[in-house]
Amino acid sequence: MRAISIVLADDHHFIRHGLRAVLAAEPDFLIAGEAADGIEAVALVERTRPAILILDLLMPGLSGLEVLRQVRRRSPHTRTVVLSMHADDAYAVQALRNGALGYVVKDASTNELVQAVHAAMRGERHLSPPLSERDLEAYISAASDAPFDRYETLTNREREVLQLTAEGCTSGEAAARLSISPRTAEGHRANVMRKLGLQSQAELIRFALERELISVKS
Repeated sequence: MRAISIVLADDHHFIRHGLRAVLAAEPDFLIAGEAADGIEAVALVERTRPAILILDLLMPGLSGLEVLRQVRRRSPHTRTVVLSMHADDAYAVQALRNGALGYVVKDASTNELVQAVHAAMRGERHLSPPLSERDLEAYISAASDAPFDRYETLTNREREVLQLTAEGCTSGEAAARLSISPRTAEGHRANVMRKLGLQSQAELIRFALERELISVKS
C-alpha cells in the first residue's frame, strides 16, 4: 500500500510535534513536512504535493482560509483536513466552502483525526461532533441572505499584504516575505485600504481581528 503523504501546518511547535508523533505511528502515513505559518504552508504544499494537508485556521503570515484557497489552486490534488479549536458552524462552513474536506476540533480523539484523513483520501467529508451535515446546511441557508462582503473583492496578494500589515510588518518587511518590491507591497496595501474602506492602520488591525485573520497575541 502506498503511504499517504501529509503536511502539518500549525503555528504551535508542541501541537505539530504531538501530531507528528501520533500520525507517524500509523503504518500508512508519511509526514512530508511541517509549516509554522501560512506562507510557509502554501510553499511547502506546492513543493511537496502531499496527499493531505492538516491545517490550523488561525495562522500567522496567511490565514488558514487563505491557505485553503491557494492550496486548492496550486495543488488541486491535495486534500485538506482542518484542525480547529472552534466547534462552530460558521468556522466549519467557511473551511468547507474554501476547499476543506474534513473539520476536526482540537479536543477530538486521535482516532477521529485518523478517520478524517482516511475519509479525505476517499473524497468524503468528515465533521467532528457536535457539527453535522444537517446543521451546516441550515447555517448555509440562513447565511445566504448575508450582505455583500468587501473582503471577497481582494486578490490573493492583497489578502497576504493585509494580514502581514495587520501583524505589524512594514511594506519592506511584507515585500521581503512575499518576494515582491516594497513599492508593489505599498500598492497592494493602498488597494486593501480603498477596497475595504479603511482610513488608518488601527482600522486595518481592527478589521483583521474581527475577521480573525490575526489574534490578540499576534
